[in-house]
Parts: sequence; C-alpha cells; structure tokens
Amino acid sequence: MRIDAHQHYWKIARGDYGWIGPELPILYRDYGPADLKPHLDRHRLDGTIVVQAAPTLEETEYLLELAEKDETILGVVGWLDPNDPNHLEHYERFAGYPKFVGFRVMIQEMPDANAVLEPGFVEALRIYADMGVPVDLLVKSHQLDPLVRLIDLVPDLRGVIDHLAKPRIAAGELEPWRSRMSELAANPNLYCKISGLATEADHPRWKTEDFRPYIRHALEAFGPKRVLFGSDWPVCRLAAEYDQVVDIVEKALPDGWGEEERARLYGLNAKEFYRI
Repeated sequence: MRIDAHQHYWKIARGDYGWIGPELPILYRDYGPADLKPHLDRHRLDGTIVVQAAPTLEETEYLLELAEKDETILGVVGWLDPNDPNHLEHYERFAGYPKFVGFRVMIQEMPDANAVLEPGFVEALRIYADMGVPVDLLVKSHQLDPLVRLIDLVPDLRGVIDHLAKPRIAAGELEPWRSRMSELAANPNLYCKISGLATEADHPRWKTEDFRPYIRHALEAFGPKRVLFGSDWPVCRLAAEYDQVVDIVEKALPDGWGEEERARLYGLNAKEFYRI
C-alpha cells in the first residue's frame, strides 16, 4: 500500500482557516479529493492521511464526514486541545469514526513552546500515550528544546514529527536542528514525516540539492522504518507542485535504498504508525 501521509482539504466558506486569506491566492480556494486524485494516480498512491488545517473541533468533524464519502482518504488526523478539560470526551466522539487515526498538537502556534511542559498538558499526553494514540507534532526548529523535554516526560508517546520540524532550509542552517533531531530519534516511539520542506526553502530559487542534507539526516537518524512521505499538498503549492515535492524526496534518497526501504517510506510506515 502506497500512502501520502500528510495532506489537507478545506472549504473556505467554513470560516475557520484564519491563516488562509486573499493574500494567498493559490490557497484561497476550496480543495477536495477530486483535486488531488490525478496526482495520486500519477504517483501510484492508494490514498492519503488528511490532516487538520484549522484548530477547531468543527473542522475535524468536517474531515471525518468527508472521509466517509471518499475511499482515497485512509485516515484523518484531527485536532483537540489537551488543555481542554473535556479533551477525552472529544477524543472518544472522534474515535467513533472508523477513519479517525489520531490528532495533532500544534506547538508551532504556541507563543511559548514551553507551554507543552505544563503539568496538565503533560498529564493529558500521558493518557494518550498509555492508550497508544498516534499524535502528530507540528513544531518549528527553534521549538525543539521544549519538545525534547516533553518526550523525556512522556517517553511512551506514539508521536510523529511533521515536516522534519521545519528546519531553516532557506538560511542553510543545520544546527542546532540536526542535534536535536538526533536526540528525538533516539526514542523508538517517535517517527518523522519527510514533508513540508519546499515551503521552508527560498520559494522562487530553491534547488533540489538544498534539501538533501536535511532529508538525509532524518533518514539516517530515524532509520527506514520510522520515516513517512507526505506531500503537504496543497500548502506545498506556495513553493512547489506535487511532482516537484516527489522529485525533491527522490533525489535525496541514499543510493543504497532499495525497494524495501522505499515501500516503507511511501506507505508501510504510515500504515503501521496510524494502524490503518
């Protein structure tokens, strides 16, 4: 099974995508399964994991209902707030949908990433760790220190780091991102998505070689059994089209990678992580 482990759908009129406005014309329109299907077919992908793009319970419900109607949606990563006293109630409601596979913690949007170390937040994640719930971690490279400490506090968390933690590719910076990712990769419960990289590069002038040191380090640190390919479509369109995203990844793969490693990157790891 070949899977795109990270992409988005939205309907602008729903009104909870505050980060998408007319100033982003390429994104300021509806995106649905019919728009993505030609790309999936061209790259022989059986389906996708669709990930929340708005921090609302209503958007998660919208995606879950969409998934019921479309066979290419293999799983939905929704949203809930671990600080909400009713977070378990929301989780249990979502878990009633067969394609709900987990939720995403949006550390990226926190004014202070150290908020993830507050006792209530840590305790909530321990609950989900005990339940084995997959949790996506949206984090930027400068927020990795709090994430390292969080994983020390919740070592059993079944987590996947989205977009390689958004390294500063446009600036060509590898440290301290590289060292922190190595620390996180030492925990066998953590996975990493090879996704969302084009938008972290110099949009009009990036070259495929710009991404190689970041992708290669992630592949080496996490190993072929804990990395997932994701397009981050349509957000990727700010800097690259779907074919270009695939090309970026393909040109960064180690020479020694064969069919088994590729099969894991392009689907088997996502299938196992999200228990599809």
